[in-house]
Amino acid sequence: MKESEMKEQNQKRKDILSLADIKQLVDTFYTRVRQDELLGPVFEEKIGSNWEKHLETMYRFWQTVLLDERTYQGSPGAKHITLPVGEEHFERWLGIFDKTVDELFTGEKAAEAKWRAARMAEMFAQKINYFKNNRGAIL
Repeated sequence: MKESEMKEQNQKRKDILSLADIKQLVDTFYTRVRQDELLGPVFEEKIGSNWEKHLETMYRFWQTVLLDERTYQGSPGAKHITLPVGEEHFERWLGIFDKTVDELFTGEKAAEAKWRAARMAEMFAQKINYFKNNRGAIL
């Protein structure tokens, strides 16, 4: 990409401020995840034909986390604890997430989204590892 194109793209980016922004982030991110050779099969196995429901849940989750609009209720840890994933999956997930945020947005909420995603990846990785190493005991 030329320097002038990069400047133009940077000028078009804004912070994550609305549900429409959340949907753009979530939709772009999960399109990339589904196409990824490492993550795609894991998500397809777990979600199957329920992508619409999953995306709606993700919209509400990120709307609650980033916009402080209480639309999500749930316990995400329980749904992820039995996934057949390791450190490499979390690194790839986070890499795709950060790249998506950086390409689409800039600002305080964009930085917060990346920070929160990193904390979630750490938490899920620890819980999954504990679950695997302790015969199914939940942390």
